[in-house]
Amino acid sequence: MQVEIREYEQSDAQQAAAVWNEVVEDGVAFPQTELLDAQSGHAFFASQSFTGIAYDAQNGEIVGLYILHPNNVGRCGHICNASYAVKGSLRGQHIGEKLVLHCMDKAKELGFGILQFNAVVRTNVPALRLYKKLGFEQLGVIPGGFRMKDGSFEDIIPHYHLL
Repeated sequence: MQVEIREYEQSDAQQAAAVWNEVVEDGVAFPQTELLDAQSGHAFFASQSFTGIAYDAQNGEIVGLYILHPNNVGRCGHICNASYAVKGSLRGQHIGEKLVLHCMDKAKELGFGILQFNAVVRTNVPALRLYKKLGFEQLGVIPGGFRMKDGSFEDIIPHYHLL
């Protein structure tokens, strides 16, 4: 599969929402609990500073995406935040890495100076490995900062990377 990344378009809403919803339904990585439909998905994806769509260049199928937006406002507005979603059946094929690298370039292009992840769940080992590989710094641990789908609480490990 040849994966390419491009900017979100309204026609992507249904497929992008389906990929996003997989992660939400898993309940072990995203803080969101509400699922998106095509309409709410379009509003959400279009409201970001940038939404990147990873797709299979051979058939156009959306295989992943990321959202990029400011982490804060004003004097902290140069810090951005991002979330990544990869279609469940395709995880482990380095799509997430392509998304993160594209996101880092796009964030810098948009004038951000720091990319910060507020809530990397301790059990999300693939993400932790990837962020370490790409040079992200861990900021510490917030004990019990994430409520898992089963109602238990897991630690979160914030990260940042200077762009």
